[in-house]
Amino acid sequence: MNDQTLFTDFSRIGRRLFEEHLVGGNFGNMSIRHNGGYFITCTGSYLDADPAQIVFMPGNGRVTPGASSEWRVHTAIYNEVPEHRAVVHAHPVHAVALSLLCGSEIAAVDSEGKLLAPTITVVDDAPGTQELADTVASHLKNANVVIARGHGTFAAGKDMDQAYLFTSLAEHCCKVLLYTKPWQKY
Repeated sequence: MNDQTLFTDFSRIGRRLFEEHLVGGNFGNMSIRHNGGYFITCTGSYLDADPAQIVFMPGNGRVTPGASSEWRVHTAIYNEVPEHRAVVHAHPVHAVALSLLCGSEIAAVDSEGKLLAPTITVVDDAPGTQELADTVASHLKNANVVIARGHGTFAAGKDMDQAYLFTSLAEHCCKVLLYTKPWQKY
């Protein structure tokens, strides 16, 4: 993947996340593994950012000034799960809402959810912490999406499109559950 394609992916997927209401304003972040490290959106940047709002984080653990406040999660995922090449962290409203109402797992009832992510783990660690990073990375060894309770989704995949797909899927599953089972205790 060349740098131009990489930056185009950030802008294209960031725009889709915003247009589909999976993020609002400058919430969320994205990264792509690249040459011994990864590119990540800057803290507070809009996800359809221009290349100036994306920084390179080296694989040696040194933090690049301006990197997203969730850089620990991205680093942990890349260190723990080599097959994941991209990460999307979003704040989809229905996924966040359902995470506040449920236990430690969300079971999909829709056909796409049952096929691609029959259960989605919900974790309780605080945003921006190493605890959240370690917990999310651990769960993404055997899955493509996790929800941090009250905070949002972390989705990973072989590329930015797959990470986006699992972000969208999680939101869809949660929306279906909230629309079809509003009376149920999750």
